Amino acid sequence: MKEASGRLLRLLGLLQMRREWSGQELADRLDITTRTVRRDIDKLRALDYPVQAAKGITGGYWLGAGAELPPLLLDDEEAVAIAIALRTATGSGVAGQGETALRALVKLEQVLPERLRNRLNALQIATVQTPETTPAVAVDVLTAIAAACRDQQRVRFRYAGSDMTRTVERHQLVSWGRRWYLVAWDGGRADWRTFRVDRMELKTPVGPRFTPRALPGDDAAAFVACGIAQRWPFRATLRLHAPAESDAARATATYGSLEPVDEHSCLLHIGSEDARSLTFLLGALTIDFDVVDGPELARELRATAERFAAAASAGLREGK
Repeated sequence: MKEASGRLLRLLGLLQMRREWSGQELADRLDITTRTVRRDIDKLRALDYPVQAAKGITGGYWLGAGAELPPLLLDDEEAVAIAIALRTATGSGVAGQGETALRALVKLEQVLPERLRNRLNALQIATVQTPETTPAVAVDVLTAIAAACRDQQRVRFRYAGSDMTRTVERHQLVSWGRRWYLVAWDGGRADWRTFRVDRMELKTPVGPRFTPRALPGDDAAAFVACGIAQRWPFRATLRLHAPAESDAARATATYGSLEPVDEHSCLLHIGSEDARSLTFLLGALTIDFDVVDGPELARELRATAERFAAAASAGLREGK
């Protein structure tokens, strides 16, 4: 009985690993016959797992969507990853999800083995929710867009400040700076555009399916960062002491757009609310840079450096 129950769990784990399995593949993985596979599939169905099947040479088994949510099998890494995501979601910019994520986190941590709970606690991820400073996104809007992205369907919506309904071919959802953005091809303007999800009022039904286009640069996050940098009220240009293709330089693409210069440097076009905000953002960079364009930023950097140097000197004196 114990062996059969264990085999059912292994079968369920396989069905959750990928989209579809043939009966022979499952039999080989579990070291059983295809007839036993069919019997075990029937047992899973009796436990309300919605296992679907297709007959024939190209047929197979897959785990579909059912009327109820059945228990899920998670390995150690998946359990820790979900716990981390739930902790992060407690302070996300999605309306009404903080409390829901916290309830789910409590349920998950209650059944985590001690070794996984210790690993999770060692990460020291704060769950204290800071005051919201950006508009929250309605969860039904976010999930509807995500579903359209998955199914390659056009999205119809009305954007804040406009009465015109727009239809776009979605490319990817990007979370940037506590806001959600949709990167999409706007057929009406024949160009790629970035839309803030909290400003979108979706129209139903969604549009027809489409063939995906290739995004320039193939990096949705960098595309969003570049668009945002161009709209900030304060902008500056920095010369980074690393080539544009280096890992150190590419990491800064989250903050703006890169422009190659030579094998030793590149330009970063970056923006923020003001010079002071940009100064503290640049403090997180691990790469040396020079201010090429932005005298106000240069003055703010110098003033901040002097304050930090004075604070460090005072601390050294106290240490003596």
